[in-house]
Amino acid sequence: MDTDSPHFKTPGPASRWPGARLDRRAGFEIEFAAEDVRPVASLVHRLFQGTLEKINPHRYQITGSTLGKFTVELDTQYAHPDNPGAWKDMDDIEDMLEVAVKEYVHTLIGDLSKNVVPYEIVTPPIPFDRLDELTPLIAGLQALGAKGTDESPVYAFGLHINPEVPAEDCETLLKYLRAYLLLSEWLREESRVDVLRRLSPYIDAFPMSYAMKVLHPSYQPDLSQLIDDYLLDNPTRNRELDFLPLFTWLDADRVKYSLPDDNLTSARPTFHYRLPDCRLNDPGWSVAREWNLWVEVERLANDPAKLDKMSRAYIKNSQKWFPRNWPAQVRKWLAQ
Repeated sequence: MDTDSPHFKTPGPASRWPGARLDRRAGFEIEFAAEDVRPVASLVHRLFQGTLEKINPHRYQITGSTLGKFTVELDTQYAHPDNPGAWKDMDDIEDMLEVAVKEYVHTLIGDLSKNVVPYEIVTPPIPFDRLDELTPLIAGLQALGAKGTDESPVYAFGLHINPEVPAEDCETLLKYLRAYLLLSEWLREESRVDVLRRLSPYIDAFPMSYAMKVLHPSYQPDLSQLIDDYLLDNPTRNRELDFLPLFTWLDADRVKYSLPDDNLTSARPTFHYRLPDCRLNDPGWSVAREWNLWVEVERLANDPAKLDKMSRAYIKNSQKWFPRNWPAQVRKWLAQ
């Protein structure tokens, strides 16, 4: 288990499942602080080519790059007008002024909030065997002076990883959910998650009662029950591994019924792994390291015997008066 490798590892076995997605991809959301978005957008353009387009003062897109479409933007909807520049084509002076003023207000909000709200680079889905192409992007951000999670007490910035699911059947998804629940505490230790982010609501751990239910051998739901049980115990986007984008992709009506006020979740056939920091100033940190930690979830999900044994051990340990250190037990399991 070498998670500190500078190279992105590939999970392996899942791609050989009958009916599994071949050539799986993963997208990344890289959050950071910067004085201006334009140099960052220019960096992405220089590294990956394509066409650079300014959408508004706080959002740029790079289309037709060597990897696909990148977006570089301030991570708040309030900084982005719905239809920038629309006022220029209006004939009615009152309508034109109203829309222009609203657009100016969005820009002003972005200017005022950019020292607290992160900018983010949203990558396209990238094939697993091309993830190493992201490495120069992190070096470029560091050279530009972009600031990461631990450079300010208010920077609760994250690195979100969105691996495509290998398949969409309940059995597959349950294996991944169980694997993550078993590795959650270990991942928090290995990722050295920033104290502020631990205290924030953005990456809450799954409730123990939910973990115990899902890990029990008798828990054999169909897809509808899996989604319903998840929504009952996790009615939020703010989980360290957020299944809402995936469940919205699979059954949008069911999710909307349970969470009618959630207007931010976008449907996509991916896991939404929200736990890692984005520590740009830490020489020992890399996107590859965080990805390689995720790969351990992939590998455990694809080892049914180990998954079953660890689930039983977790339940037994959790029921003790004085439970043993679970992350330490995980390290032994993963070394086998």
